[in-house]
Amino acid sequence: MITQRRRTAGIRLVGDGVQIHIDPGPGALIFSNWAGMSPWNLDGIIVTHCHPDHYGDSEVFIEAMSHGTKERRGLLAAPRSVLYGSETCGPSVSAYHQKLVGSVKPLRLDDSFHVKGLRVSAVEARHSDPDTVGLRIESPNSGSIGYTSDTGYFPGLGELYRGLRLLILCTMRPRNQPLELHLSTDEALEVIKAAKPGCAVLTHFGMMMLKANPEAEAEYLEAETGVPTIAARDGMEVNLSKPILVSGPGKKYPKRAIEA
Repeated sequence: MITQRRRTAGIRLVGDGVQIHIDPGPGALIFSNWAGMSPWNLDGIIVTHCHPDHYGDSEVFIEAMSHGTKERRGLLAAPRSVLYGSETCGPSVSAYHQKLVGSVKPLRLDDSFHVKGLRVSAVEARHSDPDTVGLRIESPNSGSIGYTSDTGYFPGLGELYRGLRLLILCTMRPRNQPLELHLSTDEALEVIKAAKPGCAVLTHFGMMMLKANPEAEAEYLEAETGVPTIAARDGMEVNLSKPILVSGPGKKYPKRAIEA
């Protein structure tokens, strides 16, 4: 986050007539506009926990989603720590900004809600913010997506993400470099083996992971699990068509088609 060697802009979900931004950390506003994806067009913002690399630009995104604070529109979904504060952190979205949106959805474990045609469910995560949640997002047209957010490994984690076309794993560390309350490649291996998604994407890399080469870690996981696994790149697009198409940024990275 501090060096911006990799962006902390989060994930933009576009499709089924809806736009949602997940975890808009520092840089989300700038890089969204550079990509021609203005937050003005958002229908929802989801913040999975109360750490700045996940919430940093959430308030300015709310101001954009509310069309310059002129309309109460869009949805904000976030756990208790983000909205109200907890014993360990927060709040990180002000009461003023919460009043700008059309609705606020507190994210509690096993809760679900709809944003237009998408169904979003909160999934257990175990992190230094105890209110952290992962996500399952169900689309009637494109299938299902999982996002672990930041979490340590625990028995049953992989089973929470079964039946997905795409699983996005926050994988901070490479093999043999564990970190408490985060996933390493070794633990991502166990999650992917249990979840058996159609495709896996690794993201949220720390410096040790960058030095180890995320692409090499993804290749290792694919060889071990048989699940197509990709290391995220800034500006990468994943199209949940049939087959799934992974591309970008630019022409440097050829498209990869994945039957899932």
